[in-house]
Amino acid sequence: MISKNQAKFIRSLHDKKTRNEEWLFLVEWEKSLVELLNSDFLVELLVISEDFFVKHRNLVSKYTYEIEKTDELTKLSTLGTNTYGIAVVVQKENKVLENNGNEMILMFDEIKVPGNLGTIVRIADWYGITKIILSEVSVEFYNPKVIISTMGSFTRVQTFYTNLEKFLETNTLPVYWAFMDGENVHKMSFSKNWYLVIWNESKGIGKELEKYITKKITIPRIGWAESLNAGVATAVILDNIKRDE
Repeated sequence: MISKNQAKFIRSLHDKKTRNEEWLFLVEWEKSLVELLNSDFLVELLVISEDFFVKHRNLVSKYTYEIEKTDELTKLSTLGTNTYGIAVVVQKENKVLENNGNEMILMFDEIKVPGNLGTIVRIADWYGITKIILSEVSVEFYNPKVIISTMGSFTRVQTFYTNLEKFLETNTLPVYWAFMDGENVHKMSFSKNWYLVIWNESKGIGKELEKYITKKITIPRIGWAESLNAGVATAVILDNIKRDE
């Protein structure tokens, strides 16, 4: 059983300011916890239910942990109900992600909704993409809603937050941009070493970044929808790219 001070500290990590100051974040729910405990993230505190312990005894036994009743776990959680557990985890350094050759890196401008970023991370993981570069004004990767919606993929996909214009200034690799008017992604062949940029669908492309585009690509619209969600667009484009591999 954890102390009152520990419980208070866990709840304080619901707040972005505290997460940034302490360089910590929360992982909740069964799938995310299992992925976490199989990863290289450093776990500071692990609080779990009896059921989670019984089900994952061999995995949990590698860590120092506390058992709590499910109603107490829910009080600690950002979720409406938490019957599995919660972990306090050390954030990773915001390290430059370089293209090491023969890989595609995703780049996103102003992704604001936590669920959207979480879905994008999960999609990237599905297609074997391990690096995502985000504009500085995008939603925080360690937001609890982002982490939960990745369904554990946060353990395999790296992110780097930066000023995209400055980053692209020194880039020498091809930059493909998902755009309303571009080359049909269904008919394209792609190189193995490049960046794919997808922008905030509600705001559109930033003029300061447009000059760095090598090629505009598009998902052909058959019906009348105004636009696609950034996560949906990412999945469609990646599926077309990976189809030829």
